[in-house]
Amino acid sequence: MNRYETKIARMVAGTDTRADFILADAKDADMAAGISAMGRNRTMGGLSPYRCREDYLDDIRAMLELDVVDIMLVSASTLETLVHEGAFNHSHVQPAIRANDTTDLWRGRGSPYATQRSVPFRSASLAGAQTRLGLYSMTFNGNAEHDAHALECFRSFREEAQAQGFSYFLEVFNPNEGRIAQPDWGFFLNDMIIRALAGLRQAERPEFLKIPFNGATALRELCAFDPRMVVGIMGGGSGTTRDCLELLHQAQACGARAALFGRKIVDADDPLLLVQAMRHVTDGDLLPEEATCFYHDALARGGRRAERPLGADRCITENMLLAASAP
Repeated sequence: MNRYETKIARMVAGTDTRADFILADAKDADMAAGISAMGRNRTMGGLSPYRCREDYLDDIRAMLELDVVDIMLVSASTLETLVHEGAFNHSHVQPAIRANDTTDLWRGRGSPYATQRSVPFRSASLAGAQTRLGLYSMTFNGNAEHDAHALECFRSFREEAQAQGFSYFLEVFNPNEGRIAQPDWGFFLNDMIIRALAGLRQAERPEFLKIPFNGATALRELCAFDPRMVVGIMGGGSGTTRDCLELLHQAQACGARAALFGRKIVDADDPLLLVQAMRHVTDGDLLPEEATCFYHDALARGGRRAERPLGADRCITENMLLAASAP
């Protein structure tokens, strides 16, 4: 078994420790934002404000070489390239593909997809998938007809996954149509997740969950409901380095045992250094503010300067994190 498989087995057995916290690098954003998902081109005189695909692949190769994350989540096309060159041959990192791409993920520049009702959609085929693990996502909006259709598509996916010997983890996004009030998002998601999983036999269930952080109260409630269920969080926007590390710290304190971050990693001054700081936090070696200072000190030792000064980068700017950290 690779490192992810060992950790998830311990979690299922109830023998996991803090060191088993699962970190994933979400490099699947080409299925959402296309060219702009590659991250900013920081070189002078580039033909595009965004990096090219090969630069994006180089980041993935470097992350695999670093060997700190447990899962590398990519698109099926990216995985095909990496498998062809043997990038995972001697790696302890578990490859995973985005198994569906609902329309609320789509981020074509100038488009309003993100604010429209989410429509289930799947590009990737599980037949011939070059990994045993994938991410399936759903969005509930409080519309019975639409949410029932999303669950029917989920059932079809599960049937295909079982037939192909394919495991998955389940991502559930916040509502995006405006029917559910924002203060209710966390509890609405908790109820919809549990009712969606209640009709599933153990063999059909996801290996773990990936959800937004909607505050400590909602996350703690979900984590406490069933200790056998592994709850993970998604990263959201880029934010400050302290935002990234504080999110990990607060979520882990609530019972989360996994984190899958995309933009927070790809937009960092040094993604490799950031994931090392993330691991220091999840292992309990450093508190978020200390890990932010570690990150800046390491940048300085390498002769580099962070785009955001330490004073600003050590601040919590995300409202949900500020509310959860208030006395």
